[in-house]
Amino acid sequence: MSDEKLVGVVLVSHSAAVAASVAELAKGLAGGAIAVPVATAGGTEGGGLGTSAELISAAAASVDRGVGVAVLTDLGSAVLTVKALIAEGDELPDGARLVDAPFVEGAVAAVVTAATGADLDAVEAAATEAYSYRKA
Repeated sequence: MSDEKLVGVVLVSHSAAVAASVAELAKGLAGGAIAVPVATAGGTEGGGLGTSAELISAAAASVDRGVGVAVLTDLGSAVLTVKALIAEGDELPDGARLVDAPFVEGAVAAVVTAATGADLDAVEAAATEAYSYRKA
């Protein structure tokens, strides 16, 4: 499976600990999904709370296997930072896409779906569908 090109997933949070924990949860619920390239961009370079364009760009580059990168974010300024990077045109890999999905549930759905070898459209659809998960 290591030769298979899988969609990469980037989890952008204002907190490095939150991003890492969500990545751990998503990979764990995907049966380990070791082959799925997942990277986090949490907080700032100095370890504080916030969003870093540089960390997001590096994370996206690290998971790019040439078949697309799904980028999920937690809060407003993370969304704005990713949108700005996409608008720049050369800051993120070709095929990087901001996915409008809930952060935790969407991350799990994205990683589980990417683990099946699905394409970026299917990964995005699964993550977006997480908005409809009912809890009561």
